[in-house]
Amino acid sequence: MKLDQLLRGVKTVGISGHIRPDGDCVGACMGVYLYLKKNYPMIRADVLLEEIPPEFLFIEDTDKVKTDFVTDVESYDLFIVLDCAKDRLGEAEKFFDSARKTINIDHHVSNKGTGDELYIVPTASSSCELVYDVIDTDKLDVETAKAIYTGIVTDTGVFKYSNTSPRTMQIAAQLITYGFDFGNLIDHVFYEKTYLQNQIMGRALLESFRIMDGKAIVSVISKQTMDFYGVGSNDLDGIVSQLLLTIGVDCAIFMYELAPLEYKVSLRSNGAVDVSKVAEMLGGGGHMRASGCTCNGTWHDVINNITKYIHMQLEAE
Repeated sequence: MKLDQLLRGVKTVGISGHIRPDGDCVGACMGVYLYLKKNYPMIRADVLLEEIPPEFLFIEDTDKVKTDFVTDVESYDLFIVLDCAKDRLGEAEKFFDSARKTINIDHHVSNKGTGDELYIVPTASSSCELVYDVIDTDKLDVETAKAIYTGIVTDTGVFKYSNTSPRTMQIAAQLITYGFDFGNLIDHVFYEKTYLQNQIMGRALLESFRIMDGKAIVSVISKQTMDFYGVGSNDLDGIVSQLLLTIGVDCAIFMYELAPLEYKVSLRSNGAVDVSKVAEMLGGGGHMRASGCTCNGTWHDVINNITKYIHMQLEAE
């Protein structure tokens, strides 16, 4: 896929990604937007996303994102879905359905592809890596490079996860030639935490417990606890990855309460468990080592359901 070819005759473009956008989703959406802004100023481009986490607001023009999903464009000539399938677009799905042509770019193995033009590569590190593939890299500028680099950094865990390939490193090397302070960028989006974020992580680690003969570790944060600390879902990033660093643990399960009897679940694995299969069984998806889903029931019920599928994989070894 080459994006420039698909832009011929296009006057309006809508761009969106999944609900609760993360670094790869924001980086990919803003990377495409900034590329269009620089090289196709005659095209009207809108990014439609839920509220962007504050650590990504340094990316240029994030203040122009339509978080209210209100636009005067009735039907976009082209609608680009990044980092998910259309069923995870939330309020932006209606714009996908009404668009004259649609593109789906994603790296999640659970995405079977939705759109007229598909670029689904499960072996890629991130959707931002795929954005780099589809654009004309001779037309890049520093702000677009920063946005794409942000998504690659966050989805590879600063090039630590198994989805990091030689190709990923080659792209990252090309991006930093644009001269931005990549060390400061990494600290800002991946390591820096507010005092409250450190407090809630400490609480989650303190109250964690091991199950399945120590092969899995679990932590649950209630809505009451989140309200006590004054934190939201974005403040919980990084907790599940820290849990996985426990010696002897093959799989980490972190849950937080969305509403009574409803939990958002994040799963991480060191490779012994394919957590994407676990998440898919529960209506979610993701990658072999990093996946998620939303489950209903008491937290005891949710853990029992999850561990049943984890146990099946470990027993099959």
